[in-house]
Amino acid sequence: MNIFTNFDLLTVGVAIAGIGILGFAIYFNDRKSVTNQTFLFFSLVTIAWGVVNYVSYQFTSPLATLWLFRLIMFFALFQAFFLYRLFLVFPKTEVIFSRRYKYILFPVVFITALVTLTPLVFSSTVGEVVVGEVAQVTKGPGLLLFAMVAVGLVIRGIYLLIKRTKKATTDEKKPFQIILFGTLITFALIIVFNFVLPAFLSNTRFIPLGAVFIFPFIAFTAYAIYKHKLFNIKVIATASLTFVLAVVTLLEVVLAEDLSLIVFRSSVFLLVLAIGVSLIRSVLKEVEAREKIQVLAKELEVANEKLKAADMAKSEFLSIAAHQLRTPLTAIKGYISMFLEGDYGKFTKQQTTELESIFRSADRLTRLIDVFLNVSRIETGRLDIKKEPVQFMEIVEAVTKDLAQVVAKKGLKLTIQPPSEPLPLIMMDRDKIHDVTMNLVDNAIKYTPAGWVNIRIARSPSLLTFSVQDSGMGISAQDIDKLFQKFTRAEAVTRVHTGGSGLGLFIAKKIVEAHGGRIWIESEGEGKGSLFTYTLPIMPNPPAEVPTKAVEAGKDKV
Repeated sequence: MNIFTNFDLLTVGVAIAGIGILGFAIYFNDRKSVTNQTFLFFSLVTIAWGVVNYVSYQFTSPLATLWLFRLIMFFALFQAFFLYRLFLVFPKTEVIFSRRYKYILFPVVFITALVTLTPLVFSSTVGEVVVGEVAQVTKGPGLLLFAMVAVGLVIRGIYLLIKRTKKATTDEKKPFQIILFGTLITFALIIVFNFVLPAFLSNTRFIPLGAVFIFPFIAFTAYAIYKHKLFNIKVIATASLTFVLAVVTLLEVVLAEDLSLIVFRSSVFLLVLAIGVSLIRSVLKEVEAREKIQVLAKELEVANEKLKAADMAKSEFLSIAAHQLRTPLTAIKGYISMFLEGDYGKFTKQQTTELESIFRSADRLTRLIDVFLNVSRIETGRLDIKKEPVQFMEIVEAVTKDLAQVVAKKGLKLTIQPPSEPLPLIMMDRDKIHDVTMNLVDNAIKYTPAGWVNIRIARSPSLLTFSVQDSGMGISAQDIDKLFQKFTRAEAVTRVHTGGSGLGLFIAKKIVEAHGGRIWIESEGEGKGSLFTYTLPIMPNPPAEVPTKAVEAGKDKV
């Protein structure tokens, strides 16, 4: 056995590999597409036709040869049918077939296919049947029915493809034309050499080359896919590699001389095809998953932009609402203050106590509104930092003075460690740094049931460091990382003090960062106290007057 005497086996094997790989690659690319499903059916029928075509002249049994010839016609008819159906649905993914297709065409094809398996097409073999030679068969009247249906389907299918090519857009037209050209060559060769010559001129010498005639369709379709990037390049590369490996394995089969070696290498050839098809499927799944991720990422990006817009609108609304609420509260506090000062006459002790309670509640509500206003300003990039030369120790003294009563009431020991050297005037927004300092010291006092609170101020040539340490409740490691986020409070804290907005540290962080400083928390855990620290840069020789500067904050917000 050598490559020349088995050229027909080589061509059949290469055709099977080519059309099989192409068929499964197209199918796996979109299994729900009716076009892709039809192409796979066409590929499988073509493979069956090629195999039966090759096997038909490998037997000496007249009966086996006769039935194989009938199967050739059977599969050839369905090959023509699926070609017609392919170009009927191409390139759609969903199609509703007409009643004429379902109730007229398909029954005619089915009945004709059954006729090909009867003596009405081939009734018997003529003469001796020799292995390697195409046998002569007696033809029946059913052959004319086969010719009308099969050739009619091919011509109609090609007509539909030509029609679609003319109507195609500029981008679609080129691949359509390439596929049309390959189809015309393939079926012109098959009709002439595998049907007309054997059926009407008794010339069977070209029948073994039937598989070769499929090559133009395979080659031009594959070229259209590659040229116009109808598949991902990784899929094309995988399919090409599988095809090359299959052809190389098939050459080993053709060159084998021992029957057992032929069987073994044929099994390897089929295994290579199966693994290759599975690999193509895996690559397509990977590509599909990646494309879905890209789509989801794009959708997430759009959703994120919408969330940002919604968040900005929320901040704007919060700012407007807070401003509207602040106006009547200012009036309420003003009038209550006038009542308490005796501008409207004297009140009883109980009335005065109730008015003081109302004043404190209004004052708490005002501070809460100020917190929300600061949050909205931070989120919209409108936090105004009005720097001026400030003696920082004055802020510390004011804070400790305001909280002295609370410290005394709780029986805490409050100590202050001033810097070793006097502080220079530091450029800062007095009110906002006062708020930050008040927030940290107030938290230390509030969350220390008993013990001590220590305030320490230090300096370096370029940096001021303020820290407040307490012997209080402490903070767990998992809470430390999220305390500077909006609406976040330590879990242990919420169990003891249910009040609080969870915004104070968020605002403090933004104010310190707007000054070019840094703020952080340290704690060894719950029940072991905590240390809050912030730093501010020290500018040498600060000017007497500093213009108002709008500092954009909150830009790191998602």
